[in-house]
Amino acid sequence: MASEVRQKVKTQSASPIGPLGIEAALAAEANPSVQPRPKIFDELALTDRVALVSGGNRGLGLDIAIALCEAGARVVHCFDFPEKPSEVFVASQDYVRRLGNNSRLEYFSADARDQQLLWKKAEEIGDKEQRLDICVAAAGIVKPQIDCLEYPAEIFKEVIDVNTNGAFFTAQAAGRQMARFGHGGSIILVASVAGSVAARGGGMISYSSSKSAILQMARSMACELGSKKIRVNSLSPGYIHTQMVGALLDMRPDLLDEWSSLSPLGRIGGPDELRGVVTWLASDASTFCTGSE
Repeated sequence: MASEVRQKVKTQSASPIGPLGIEAALAAEANPSVQPRPKIFDELALTDRVALVSGGNRGLGLDIAIALCEAGARVVHCFDFPEKPSEVFVASQDYVRRLGNNSRLEYFSADARDQQLLWKKAEEIGDKEQRLDICVAAAGIVKPQIDCLEYPAEIFKEVIDVNTNGAFFTAQAAGRQMARFGHGGSIILVASVAGSVAARGGGMISYSSSKSAILQMARSMACELGSKKIRVNSLSPGYIHTQMVGALLDMRPDLLDEWSSLSPLGRIGGPDELRGVVTWLASDASTFCTGSE
């Protein structure tokens, strides 16, 4: 019975590129003709994967999309609100083309709040690529600081609609295609440290509330979709110097020192510093990570 259980566990957790680690070492010992080679980079590779990234016209979303391409994704479909891609996106598209790994960076215009449109666009991607493996919901907005007792309903609803509903609709759209093709997949919802902690002075209640909702959204979706081999995790960056944060710093330069002091490293981060963790979450190196923040 014990051997049957061990075999069942081994079968459940078998890697598609195994054996790995100790198992690989023992296999090499048992068969001297086996030439050991590093496999950690194979685990992180996204070869032939297809991705959908919201908020991908610039900033964090675009940096993440480039990283997925560098890791070998067949194509990363980015969408954002502007009708045409930014000059930065076009330059990034050319950069990916010149990588020489046959990866593609594509753009389409869509409003993250339009559930039916996102479902339709994701289905079109599925029809074209015959798979959809990765989703990164990175679209988000922030509004100027307003006292919570005076916060206008329309502004609060707008932030929740983009940041929370938009993330859900993006994850839905991709998850439907992942379930359709049966290969599983990885959904990464970009939240924020503001979803877990609050600061004196406040004024960011709509943004903080919208990002806090993302944390439970990821856990709930992970529990529902695990049986379909679809993993869902959230990522909460600290203060990252994106274009959106830069606009806030232009209005309040004093915030840079304040925000920097809140980090153990004494500085704010750059968008490129999230490339590694997103690639890991998207890859087979994190196949037992789901419902995590």
